[in-house]
Amino acid sequence: MKYNVILFDLDGTLLNTLEDLCDSVNYALSQMDFPTRTLEEVRTFLGNGVKNLMMKATPDGEDNPKFQETFSIFKEYYLTHNQIKTKPYEGIMDLLQSLHEAKMPMAIVTNKNQPSVDVLARDIFQGLIPIAVGDNGVRSRKPDAAPVNEALLQLGYDPNTCDKSRILYVGDSEVDAATAENAGVDCLLCSWGFRPISLLETLPHTGIVHSPDDILKFLNEN
Repeated sequence: MKYNVILFDLDGTLLNTLEDLCDSVNYALSQMDFPTRTLEEVRTFLGNGVKNLMMKATPDGEDNPKFQETFSIFKEYYLTHNQIKTKPYEGIMDLLQSLHEAKMPMAIVTNKNQPSVDVLARDIFQGLIPIAVGDNGVRSRKPDAAPVNEALLQLGYDPNTCDKSRILYVGDSEVDAATAENAGVDCLLCSWGFRPISLLETLPHTGIVHSPDDILKFLNEN
């Protein structure tokens, strides 16, 4: 097998979080008497973290004098409502179990805020992916390479000296493709996520997969 480390995006790759995110966005907006957003609007807003999500969802974004209050309401609400409708995509848990049994080092690398990442990783994956790097408010976010490098460090690899050709990043968006490119690692893009395949085909990638089982096939063939 070519790869000895696999890094996963979270939203749109491992978990379908769209409905809980949309409900939390609209809860915060409604509390401030702002217009709510459709599921498809929220889908297009995702990929650069929850602050960016709320900047796009809130009228006038960060220039709105009530933006910070709206964002705070969203974060507080989402932290306790992030597992109402959220679930792993079909086949993901079987994939992770197979990789775990094969002792494949894995980590989550996401722009989701760290507290929410910690809760979801603990409750849903239950130790299958022990390392989850989210947005801690200090480190640069994807598409910067910093979160990938942090995950590698936590897995015991020096990002400055390890063989990047043996690291695979799995994601579902233009942000993920750019992250992999900036980090110097290969990228698989998932067609079941938040972006249409017509967009994925235009992005730099090593391959496009259509089911979690395709990831195992790709690994076994490379």
